[in-house]
Amino acid sequence: MKSINHKPFTTVFFILIVTVFTACKQQHPPGTYQNGAIPADQQTELHQLNRQFFDLLKAGKTEDVKSMLSKELLEDNTANRKLELAGLQAKASDYRILDEYYLVAKTDEPGKLVIRPAVKNDDAYQLNYNQSTTKENYIAFLVAPKDAANQRLITAIYGKYNYGWKLNKLDVDVYAINGKSAPQLYKQAKAAYAKSFWVDAANDMTMALRCFHPSNQWQYTNENAMNKFYYQAMEQAASKVKFPFIISSVSSRPMVFRIATEDTPEGTFPLVDYVSRIAISDTTA
Repeated sequence: MKSINHKPFTTVFFILIVTVFTACKQQHPPGTYQNGAIPADQQTELHQLNRQFFDLLKAGKTEDVKSMLSKELLEDNTANRKLELAGLQAKASDYRILDEYYLVAKTDEPGKLVIRPAVKNDDAYQLNYNQSTTKENYIAFLVAPKDAANQRLITAIYGKYNYGWKLNKLDVDVYAINGKSAPQLYKQAKAAYAKSFWVDAANDMTMALRCFHPSNQWQYTNENAMNKFYYQAMEQAASKVKFPFIISSVSSRPMVFRIATEDTPEGTFPLVDYVSRIAISDTTA
């Protein structure tokens, strides 16, 4: 008597269970879920998206990365440049998640949404988010390279379409210089200003200005105060320090004609342009 091979039936049954489970997976109630408040099962799935995106960038698999983009983002003529910038950060090191938001809307109608995180310290910010045509959305702020002195913020916004989770918005911009965000550099500049270190204050605010908008959706709570102090610091430095000037306390009497900052792989440091006159016969100089 011929025996029946049950293996094909077992495989079909398993696939059927997985399909039914996936189809029956319920959407979470409408609301904005931040960081640890994101349901664990959903967070695991979303973190896998981030990891896949970053690993493909790191491996330089551009075409595979594009398979993760929505139709709208694929049609955006800035997408290739943004992927290139994100890829540079991915190849330098790994990332860390600064903040993340899982959004469940009541409808799939586009609209503006203001998100005010619970952050109350110097880094407090709000998100001015334009909802896409998907009811479920996910915003991930990825800081990269995660251990570098100067870091960029990769803003990856996904929407859940009928063809799966896809990236529909991508931003890459400066987040921190010398390990400090715009509000932290602003605080450092105010301390320098209080000590009458005019050039230091101006340089700190110049660096802060570069970090003002790490994402198109991002707005620091004290942005207006930072903007006002930037112009104050620049005007004060210009009125107190006249270029060129000579440092007479140094024997070579260097003439300083510019003080700025310079980016290096180790961070951003002061750059002083000057001219000194030293006799050729002076071998100790």
